[in-house]
Amino acid sequence: MIELFKTNQEVIEAGDKYLYPNHVRMPISMERGEGCWVFDKDGNKYLDYVGGIAVNGLGHCHPRIQQCLRERAETILHCSNYFYNEPAVQTAKLIVENSCFEKVLFANSGAEANEGQIKLARKYAKDHGHPERYVVITMKKSFHGRTLATCTATGQYGVHRYFEPLPDGFRYAEFNNLDSVKMLMDEYVCAILTEPVQGEGGVNPATPEFLKGLRDLCDEKGILLMFDEVQVGSGRTGKLFAHQNYGVEPDTCSMAKALGSGVPIAAVCARGDAARTLTPGTHGSTFAGGPLACALAMTTLDVMLNEGVIDNCAKVGEYFRKRAHEVIEKNHPDAVKEIRGLGLINGIQLTKESGKPVVDLCFEDNKVLINCTAGNVLRFIPPLVTTEEEVDIVINAVDAAMTKLGW
Repeated sequence: MIELFKTNQEVIEAGDKYLYPNHVRMPISMERGEGCWVFDKDGNKYLDYVGGIAVNGLGHCHPRIQQCLRERAETILHCSNYFYNEPAVQTAKLIVENSCFEKVLFANSGAEANEGQIKLARKYAKDHGHPERYVVITMKKSFHGRTLATCTATGQYGVHRYFEPLPDGFRYAEFNNLDSVKMLMDEYVCAILTEPVQGEGGVNPATPEFLKGLRDLCDEKGILLMFDEVQVGSGRTGKLFAHQNYGVEPDTCSMAKALGSGVPIAAVCARGDAARTLTPGTHGSTFAGGPLACALAMTTLDVMLNEGVIDNCAKVGEYFRKRAHEVIEKNHPDAVKEIRGLGLINGIQLTKESGKPVVDLCFEDNKVLINCTAGNVLRFIPPLVTTEEEVDIVINAVDAAMTKLGW
């Protein structure tokens, strides 16, 4: 019998001893959660506006998710893709019926889903008589994953560093600058890959003109338009897919994060000829599309689509930005460069070099969990079930932290 640790500090000390140190962790050992709140090993209660990095879309311990887990534990957890399983079919059906897509290919993570898109684009080019096409244009400040191909697709040197030589076949344009994309176009380009809202890059929403321009350019050149919605799909922006806010339809799109309510699952969604490109033997995964993960995804999507969660996301997200302008921008005008976002992915870009002091004070003084990305952008990616009252707690905590810092 394994003897459990009794305190926060015991977990932290053992973690520092045994865990690989590639993550910088806050001094908290999460023990349990309920809705938008989490509790540590010592019983302290925190408001969670990190949400597992946009994973806990329905919050912690949602009753439908609990029920699904109990039912799945008593039926079957894994059966491989040599066989059909109903949860996978039902999940794909829900996605297709609520989007422009025709087919769904499951994966285990956002990086794997983006790898699938990249492979699909190269094969699509060959299938359509262009074996010379292999280059994918992505955007600076993007983030697409940590595998060698997806970290190369990521337009950030900090992600590339230490891993050269990187795989060939990627070029980087300026986000929201259509002319910079056109300058990179030549006979070797097979696809354009972008996030409709850059998450890790600092919560940067695309302009409608940019996404529409990309669609027109891909149609003109006969290449694929691929969206990365790993972080901003699954209801995060107030629509099932972020691109539905723009009225622009990609050929393929990845999703992950909140799709499985905490159990790893991702998907590549495709339409048109792109939905027929990956044939047997060209791509696959042992665990992808298994009955456990897909049962949770099916339940998650059902709750989001039919129980008002996505509508709540749009409403509370708008309230967050309103309150952030009223309180943070008003009280700290010299410290705030911009407040931006869509639905419940929001960022407060600071004029200061780093947002870490605010993150630390929110944690230490008010037990509010937020994070910082792109150096100085406070990022807020809570469960989509959060309330306006919880928004007020977070805004007041940020306000108090910035006041204490003299900002």
